[in-house]
Amino acid sequence: MHTEGTLAPDSPEAARDAYDAYGPAARTVVREVTRRMDFDREEYEERVTGDVVATARDALFASLLSVTVGTREEFEAWYAEHDDLDLDRHGSETVDHVAWHVVPFAERVVATTFQNEEAAAVATLRRICFGSQYREVVE
Repeated sequence: MHTEGTLAPDSPEAARDAYDAYGPAARTVVREVTRRMDFDREEYEERVTGDVVATARDALFASLLSVTVGTREEFEAWYAEHDDLDLDRHGSETVDHVAWHVVPFAERVVATTFQNEEAAAVATLRRICFGSQYREVVE
């Protein structure tokens, strides 16, 4: 069992603070990427909208969420000790591994199962968590 990522906001305020703090980083990333793509000033102003920077901030926030990865047995043992949390489970019951993220202020754990593609499962879980648990909190 191991954990990837560092972001685990314990309150809506902490989630909003982190999200707000990533705004300048998202703008910098977008600016540097478009510079590397040789956007001139006119193309930059035409194509880089507030929605583009907001999408970068959403992706940055989601990509840093703390996710624990383990076997199905490890997850079931962990959840047996945390069964006060509502479980939002995604995926198949017939695969061997689980990735999960705890949202303390929602008293919820979001989990997804996978067989072989750990990186894809972690990325999918982060997108699910952002959309279902954090988007309304940070906007």
